[in-house]
Amino acid sequence: MKFRINPLTSDIIISIYVLITLYLRFKFENDTPISTVNSMVIGVCFIVIIWVLIKLKVLNPNWFGLFNSKKTKS
Repeated sequence: MKFRINPLTSDIIISIYVLITLYLRFKFENDTPISTVNSMVIGVCFIVIIWVLIKLKVLNPNWFGLFNSKKTKS
């Protein structure tokens, strides 16, 4: 049995992760003079971590219900 996190918790974890990584990137880039390419590599590495967790089905984002495929009939 795989370890799976429910959709709402996954959304919250991803949101917190994005905010923390953006903060860390801005803080690190202000403290250390690095090039644009290095900054992009750091950003891609942070994105790859989340992408792998989604592909392994550990995180199951619902995107806070923004992309509901079910349409209600009126």
